Amino acid sequence: MNPISKLTSLGQSLWYDNIQRKLLENGELKAMIERGEIRGVTSNPTIFNNAIAKTNDYDSALIPLAWAGWDAERIFWQLAVEDIREACDLFMPLYEETNGGDGFVSLEVSPYLANNTEATVAQAKALWERVSKPNLMIKIPATPEGIPAVRAVIAAGINVNVTLIFSLERYAEVMIAYLDGLEDRCAAGEPIDHIASVASFFVSRVDSKIDPKLPEGAPLRGKAAVANAKLAYEAFAAVFTTRRWESLKLKGARVQRPLWASTGTKNPAYPDTLYVDTLIGPETVNTVPPATLDAFRDHGAADVTLTRDLDDARSIFAQLKTIGIVMDEITDELEAEGVKAFADAFTQLLAAVDARRKTAASSLGQLADSASKLLSSPELDSVPARLWRRDPTLWATDEAGQREASNRLGWLDAPEKARALIPTYQAFAQEIHAEKIDRVLVLGMGGSSLTAEVLSSLQAGAKENAPLSLAILDSTDAQQVAETARNFPPEKSLYILASKSGGTAESMAAFHLFWKLSKGDGSRFIAITDPGTDLEKLALERGFRKIFSSDVSVGGRFSSLTDFGLVPAALLGMDLNAMLDRADWMKRECGGGTALSGAERSRSAMSAARNPGVALGAILAASARAGRDKLTILADAPVSALAGWIEQIVAESSGKNGRGILPVALEPLDAPEVYGNDRLFVYIRKTGQLDNGVAALKHAGHPVIELPMTNYADVSAEFFRWMVAIATACHLLGVNAFDQPNVQDSKTRTVAKIADCKASGKLAEKDLVETKAALPALKKFLAGVKAGDFVAINAYLPRNGETIEALQRMRVAIREQTKCAVTAGFGPRFQHSTGQFHKGGTNKGWFIQVTYETRDDVDIPTQGLSFGTLLRAQAEGDYEALLAAGRRVLRVRLGADFLREFGDLTTKLSE
Repeated sequence: MNPISKLTSLGQSLWYDNIQRKLLENGELKAMIERGEIRGVTSNPTIFNNAIAKTNDYDSALIPLAWAGWDAERIFWQLAVEDIREACDLFMPLYEETNGGDGFVSLEVSPYLANNTEATVAQAKALWERVSKPNLMIKIPATPEGIPAVRAVIAAGINVNVTLIFSLERYAEVMIAYLDGLEDRCAAGEPIDHIASVASFFVSRVDSKIDPKLPEGAPLRGKAAVANAKLAYEAFAAVFTTRRWESLKLKGARVQRPLWASTGTKNPAYPDTLYVDTLIGPETVNTVPPATLDAFRDHGAADVTLTRDLDDARSIFAQLKTIGIVMDEITDELEAEGVKAFADAFTQLLAAVDARRKTAASSLGQLADSASKLLSSPELDSVPARLWRRDPTLWATDEAGQREASNRLGWLDAPEKARALIPTYQAFAQEIHAEKIDRVLVLGMGGSSLTAEVLSSLQAGAKENAPLSLAILDSTDAQQVAETARNFPPEKSLYILASKSGGTAESMAAFHLFWKLSKGDGSRFIAITDPGTDLEKLALERGFRKIFSSDVSVGGRFSSLTDFGLVPAALLGMDLNAMLDRADWMKRECGGGTALSGAERSRSAMSAARNPGVALGAILAASARAGRDKLTILADAPVSALAGWIEQIVAESSGKNGRGILPVALEPLDAPEVYGNDRLFVYIRKTGQLDNGVAALKHAGHPVIELPMTNYADVSAEFFRWMVAIATACHLLGVNAFDQPNVQDSKTRTVAKIADCKASGKLAEKDLVETKAALPALKKFLAGVKAGDFVAINAYLPRNGETIEALQRMRVAIREQTKCAVTAGFGPRFQHSTGQFHKGGTNKGWFIQVTYETRDDVDIPTQGLSFGTLLRAQAEGDYEALLAAGRRVLRVRLGADFLREFGDLTTKLSE
């Protein structure tokens, strides 16, 4: 039997004098309980100060509450109650197993109330009701004013941990207060069989107080604390064997167990388990700090020691008195110091919370007031509960819109569904790795491929080496297609044909090419698609290696935590459990859960400001309402790929009915004065030093939201946060987050262009400005741009490092000319991302479409069409769709040497 098990068998319970959110979230506290190491938890202001003020574990909760305008003390109690409630849930099985004998979690009333009886009673009752757990104990200090509070709170039927007891005299008062409270309750006709109480008798501080008063090497050093506790235990035994007690016991009363507190060894000369080994006895508790628990687990000595050497204990007190050390004076000083120390720790804690609160609130700049009002409004408070009820009226009033929304809410359960599929994902990945396939190409558009791109980028920056490389092909540009085909030859590659609808034109064109290159080898292909699609039928007919049937209740842009994201993640060798743990964590933070615990149910019903997803969505909406509808997404390089995913879910979800939020992804960062008052910045930050440019934006008063990421698993939490956020923002803006009414127009027009081309042998293109005339046309076009507008460069060019850099330079040049936000996207990729916003969002856009003369075209096998023609048809169709939506468009046609020509145009525009 190990020391802890033996100690438990002797009638003493070890409680853990520590709580912090990290232990609750990473499963360590639960594991400690299940291993039988701890049977309860105690907390105090110092513990919470260390947990909250010295870590970032609470930022996901603290920051939105700060945005909502909560003060520091209100924020603290929210955070503390959450931790205590969750710990109570973890201990509930033990509490029930022991019939209420163990499994308690203690929460202390404000140290500021130590000398106020009525206020202590009132707060004890309020905290009891707020936590609402039978295994909660309210900690009340054993001050002269605290003693009557103990009596009143016990009489109210509330479990009490009486803390800061140092003297035998005060301990006697505590025990009497407990009995008085039980008798008061009996007199009122109320039951007492469920009430539990402990009396926390502080130990090591006694030695720390007395030892300095003794000569070096004196035999009384390190003796007083244990002697004091042993005499307290003797007093306990005397009180709880009296006739008075026996009368209460017959009515179901439980003894008020002595709890040995402050049992960490502060003097390194003493054994590190001194205040555990020497204080073991039946019906007692020892609450130990982490280091002491580790030490006792390793080499503690478990034996009944409390009842030994009582005469020696009395002799120690007598010897101390003869040398002028009076215990009553010592314990009075310790009580006063203890009250002050906890009050000081509480003050320090609130100051730290307040500093973070101010930083978070100030980060919103001029948005702070409107954001605070919205986050505190009844308009928002109902959103979390309605979201988790799957209430489609959040987004639509018409029957068709409500039906569309109802059919697209499966993402709320995606983490749980994905967890069940992990063995399938892992088995498939192992199969591919075993065959030494060293590269994967995803043929997909928009939500079917963007998650894979994000994960591949994150894994490339991780310390672990991926077992293969992964890229996506979401272009019909002939040069890009040809280059991709060279990099992903069939003999080395696996092709993932990903399409929810099963008929995405770009993906199918790519498939026809790679099918021909593979000579019809179905083992090189897998499909991810909804059940019953044409793609599923094709995969069966062609003998694809595997078909993953995606969840029909999840729309494409919300599909990150489904097959579309997790199959690539598994192939990349990512830790799926870790990723889903983070998604689950964010889901709980946002008020969700499959089988909601009490803590999670409370979160779903609590203030919307506490919900990080809803809070972010409210900020997005408040910003858009205030005219700051350009969501400018900045990112540190290692996590920059996430910006493209955010761009899609924000633009395609919100940009409709003449409203919406325009994502401006990865626009080159400039000085604060470059930006107008139509910007809201989101900074995806890889843990480390704050980017100097972002710091300057904040200093200048621009609203900046920081979203830190520590490792690749955190991206799953961000996926879920943003899905909740955009669903919330769309509700507040009055649009349906789950439809895309303007996307089809461009597709329909493209199909018509292709049909005409096949019939006539040529593709009709109009309104093209050739390179030589481009500069004056561009300057004239940009002259019409006014404050609050935006410019979008829709580039039908190959997407690679050179063209990305060229587009970034052009963005800067146009921003310098117009002082407006400038977006950039590659066609046809952007049509599956920002394309919906372009036609359906606010009519503030000035669109520059860039095409070029394809040098070496590539045929699409069996389709009677080339990739170059398809790309031009898509550009033509999108141009007409923009015009039909009343948008302003300039078309520029570059030659085959398009990079040089585009660079020259940028240079001349900047002159």
